[in-house]
Formats: sequence, C-alpha cells, structure tokens
Amino acid sequence: MQPADLDEALTEQFEINRELWEVALEPWGSGVLPSAYELARARRSLQETLPNEGLGFAQTRDHILNDVVPGLNAASLSPNYYGFVTGGVTPAALFADNVVSTYDQNVQVHLPDHSIATDVEYRALGLLTDLLRLDRQIWQNGTFTTGATASNIMGLACGREFVLRAAAERRGSPVTSVGEYGLFEVMQAAGLSGVQVLSTMPHSSLGKAAGVLGIGRANLKSICSTSQDDNNPLEIDMQLLERELARPDRASTVAISCGEVNTGRFATTGIQQMQEIRRLCDKYGAWLHVDGAFGIFGRILYHPFSPEFSSITKGCEGMELADSITGDAHKFLNVPYDCGFFLCRHPSSGLAEDVFRNPNAAYLSSGKATATDTIPSPLNIGVENSRRFRALPVYASLVSYGRNGFQDLLQRQIRLARMIADWLFDHPAYTVLPTSRTKAELLHKTSMIVLFRANDETLNQELSKRINGTSKMFVSGTVWEGKPACRIAISNWRVDEQRDFAIVRNVLGRVAQM
Repeated sequence: MQPADLDEALTEQFEINRELWEVALEPWGSGVLPSAYELARARRSLQETLPNEGLGFAQTRDHILNDVVPGLNAASLSPNYYGFVTGGVTPAALFADNVVSTYDQNVQVHLPDHSIATDVEYRALGLLTDLLRLDRQIWQNGTFTTGATASNIMGLACGREFVLRAAAERRGSPVTSVGEYGLFEVMQAAGLSGVQVLSTMPHSSLGKAAGVLGIGRANLKSICSTSQDDNNPLEIDMQLLERELARPDRASTVAISCGEVNTGRFATTGIQQMQEIRRLCDKYGAWLHVDGAFGIFGRILYHPFSPEFSSITKGCEGMELADSITGDAHKFLNVPYDCGFFLCRHPSSGLAEDVFRNPNAAYLSSGKATATDTIPSPLNIGVENSRRFRALPVYASLVSYGRNGFQDLLQRQIRLARMIADWLFDHPAYTVLPTSRTKAELLHKTSMIVLFRANDETLNQELSKRINGTSKMFVSGTVWEGKPACRIAISNWRVDEQRDFAIVRNVLGRVAQM
C-alpha cells in the first residue's frame, strides 16, 4: 500500500467509524441474535483461501459491513442480551476505544518522554479505586488485564509467591521466590507438599488459574458450609476454613467470591465476617484474594446508604482487608472487550515484580524504573509484554460518568433484576433459584442476576434454546444442583426497567405456553 492510498484509506476509515458509532449509539431494536439465514450467509462469504491479489480496502470494507457484521450477535448493543454478564460499550468508551485503535500504543514500558499512555493507566487505576471506595494510598497498585481470568492468575500467582516465600524464610532458606527458582524448588525449601486455594463456589477461571500456575485444579477446595441454615449456598464454614489453614503441609490462598457467577450473591455478609477471615489468614500466613468480577462494584452503593441495597453493600463490606482484588471492566464499567483489572495492596514487597519481571531484554532497558519513578513498567507487573491501551476507555468512562453515573446504572440494573424475580416468584411455570422461603427474602438478596428454571422438566431441558430462539432476548444456559437452569445477567448501560421488564415478561410468558 502506498502512502497516498493509506491516507485515503484512513480518511474513509474515519467516515466508516462515524457511521458505525451512529448505529451503535441509536436505540437498539433488532434481534439479539442473527437469524439462521444470516449466520449461514455470513459463513459462506468468508474467504477460504488467501488470494494472490488482495481485494483492496473498499471491497474488504463492503465485505465486512455487508457480509460479516450481519452474522454477529448484539451482545453489547442490545440491553436484552443477558448472557455472560457481557455489559455494553458506553459512548465515552466507544470513542476512546477508537482512539486506542488509531494511535495503537503498546503500553508495556513506562517511557515518560515518549508517551503519557502509562500515566493514563496509572490515573485510571486511581480513579477506579475511588469508584470502589478503596484507599488510593494502599490500592492504586495494579494493572489492566484481558479479563478476570488473567487477573485471577495474577492474584493466585502473587498469593503463591507470598505464602511460599514466607514459609521458606521461616526455615531460613535463601530459595524463596517461585518466579526465580521455580515451584518445586521453593516448596522443597519451605518443607511443604502442596499449595491450595480455599473458596466457596468459585468461578471456573480460578480453577484455570490453579492449573496454569502448577497449584492444580484438584487443590481448589470447597469450604462451603453444609448447614445452609440461612439458605446461602456460598456460606463459608469457618471451622473448616481454619482446619485447612492450619495444615502444616500446605500453604493456602483464600479466595472470596464477591458476586457468584450463577446467582450474583456474595460469600460474605458483613465486615465482621471479613475481619475474622483476615484474622485467620494472618494467623496461618495465608493470602486473601477477592474475585470481584462484577460484584465488587456493589461498593459504589455505600453512600448514601439505602436499605434497598443493604444485602449488596453488606456483601461488599471488608473487601479492603484482602491482599488482592480482581474485577472485570468489560462487565459493569461497560468498556469494550477485553478489559479486566488487578489490584494489590503490597507494592513495596515486590511480589508482582518477583513473579512477572521481564528479564534480560536489552532493548527494554530504558524501561527500568528510577528512584523517582512512581509508575512501574506494566510488563514487569503483569502477564503480558505487548499490551493494548485498554486503560483509555476505562479512564474515559470514569471521567465521563463519575461515581453518580455508575451508581445510577447499578441501581437500575438491580431494580430490573428484582422486578423480574418478583414476577417469576409468582409464576406457576417457573422457580427462581436458589429457592427462597419468601418473596421478600428473594428480592432482598437479588442483585444483577436472576437464576431460574421451568417447573416442567421437558420445557426446562430446552428452556434457554426456546427463549433465545425468539431473538427478543438472550439468556445463558447453566446448571444448578445438577439440573438445567437459565441465567438473566443484567449489565448493559442501556437498561430501562419498565421497557426491558415488559420484554422479559412477554417472552417468558409466551415460552411457558409453548
């Protein structure tokens, strides 16, 4: 491509972006999923072999817009896409993401004389801690990742480094860093036979992280209470927790589910419980990690306090006592995929650097920190070297909407979820899960997610397929207590309680009569 052609292509690209923005920002009224015809047509249009002569920009543009785009779902565009806690893309985030693509910064090394990209990321982390009502002096340490999976890998990796380092140091061994010496060597030095992760109903990404890090998926252990006296499936058995932490042959990380994926509920119920967990972790040298995914954003409801959301604010209390917190910006913050975050309150200990340091790359020597640097090079504290400038849409969203804007969004999402749960509780064809003794109890515990199943077994086996087949809304199929169930996860910024409730009620009402 010649420079003149490039200039022309960029000009045309800006015009296409403008058109796409207009489509993306207008009220969404089309089907949530593409039709079978649109999917088949889009697949047939895809090039099977690489041509010797390219199609050129104009023809490729038309191919993408006319053939490929109709085969994509409206996960981020439609407020009625309730699968996978997808979220959407706010106008501010969409604008910033186009700037990200145009300027294409590789945010791996802090080069203050070259770019402010790392400054933007650092400030965005600070604004995020403000939103989550965390002490910026303690928590403005972390990085943006591809999502909760990468963030949970970082949390467990830092936890593994912390607990094994402490165990090896107690035995007087100089072999203390897993990042430097390897897992087997440090475990031998520490006199341990294994590392374990203790949690209640953890997200699957924690199991994946345990597998990646050599901890082992089999060592992700449940500490769920078997009593279920208060109908909380995430309840922690505190006696079991202490027995596991006290094992002399194991080092432990405790992972708190702050927003369980199927129900949206919380593993803890207030500051006193978190204080006790913190005490036990300190007593036995364990790392305390919070998988905040989307539930951690309930902290923005603290002020002004409202009894309407007390179960959610109680579930988020004490998260500042953790050692690390992960969350997804591409969920509640409604920024484009992919974007997660990892926060750690131990910057001075060098845990992240010991695990993720990028060694022996001479061409990156200019990225070494100096004594006056407050911003670390991201490649030394995270999984990736090459990194997209994903912090800019986060920064733009936080600046654009502020604490009150996100608080309003979360309140609308919760109120819609409770309207749906209220209606389903009385519907003879459906049961809301986990089962509640009273409607008041159900509504009190409902946050952004409604889990339910059909009472008729035949209908329940294909319930998600029938709902999604209407293309008016989309739900995730899941399993609860060994049986199929459906999950409505409300996370899009376009949510409108009355309009969206009417759509959900009409679809589920018709499906129940099929």
